[in-house]
Amino acid sequence: MALSKLTILLVEDDPVFRKLVASFLERRGAKVFEAENGEQGLEAYKSHSFDIVIADLSMPKLGGLGMLKALRHYNPNIPVIIVSGNQGMSDVVESLRNGASDYLVKPIADLYLIENAIHESLNHTLEDALTIDERESLSYQELTQNLALLEQNSAAAKGVQQQLFPPSRVEYSNVTIDYSLFNNNEVSAHFIDTAMIGDKHIIVYMAHFQPHDNRAAFASVLLKSFVNQKISDFQSEISSSIIEPFNMLVYLNDRMSHSGLEILVDMTYIVLELNHYRAAIAQSGSEFRCYLKSGESHQLSPLALPESLQLGISSWCKPSVQFRTLLLGEKLCIATHTEEHKQQLIANQFHGLIHNQTITPGGFIQLSIH
Repeated sequence: MALSKLTILLVEDDPVFRKLVASFLERRGAKVFEAENGEQGLEAYKSHSFDIVIADLSMPKLGGLGMLKALRHYNPNIPVIIVSGNQGMSDVVESLRNGASDYLVKPIADLYLIENAIHESLNHTLEDALTIDERESLSYQELTQNLALLEQNSAAAKGVQQQLFPPSRVEYSNVTIDYSLFNNNEVSAHFIDTAMIGDKHIIVYMAHFQPHDNRAAFASVLLKSFVNQKISDFQSEISSSIIEPFNMLVYLNDRMSHSGLEILVDMTYIVLELNHYRAAIAQSGSEFRCYLKSGESHQLSPLALPESLQLGISSWCKPSVQFRTLLLGEKLCIATHTEEHKQQLIANQFHGLIHNQTITPGGFIQLSIH
């Protein structure tokens, strides 16, 4: 049968819908384990081997998103399909951001849609059947289908983009990330993110999109999705590009130039290796400047990174790269060129994402070791 030899974990708090879906999947040849909430689903996931997980988004005790985040700590390679009656775009983005392979909206009149989603999700995990480029093209197609309305709806674009920004302070072991980002339009032309990669590396990047319109929200989602793909590849030991700034910008240029968005990206991408606090920095475009900040005066010392072309250009040349070992108490910063932003950076004024009509768009991010 179409789903023979598959073992599926189905997590759904509606008993009628759960039994309906379980019966359908079993008739199609699958072995189905049922759970009525996220906590039960997580316990089943820990004690059994599954090919795929199907989970409702809104459940008591532990919802689908909470369970999805927890599952990634045990096996990030098992595909997860989220099913929900909530059609909010923020939920779509949050599910994809946390590794969902697909997102289906209730009511589901045709249960074969679930079967099709299973096949699509499993195909993405078959390395012998799909090349990396093919998997990433499929990922982009899914994003295109789910996020097309961002180009027409400023409020939706603003809401979705804001879901992607980290809190104003992110704390890792011995490392703290702080930032301020100022915007005076519905959608920010600038984007910031950070992530812990394994237990030995931290990435920080800052991007600027041109032109500044609703496509910047789409580009933020797309950029984060490409970075998340490389994080997944690193966890699966497929690729180490995520901790190689030069290769990462080469990869991102290829993805963005083939995205069809016709958008250009200035970007500074930093990887900090935690054993020796060695930073590798790559930069494209001229929107940002990197600085070292140290001492009681907190003066900014610029790092020499020659300008290069923005990402998204087919005739793009290689990014600028520099390596630097940070000393205890030193801070590595990325900032836009506005003097007002630099003075706030010197004064350690970090507020996260701020919508303010009186301040020039842009901002700064600081990486501190302690």
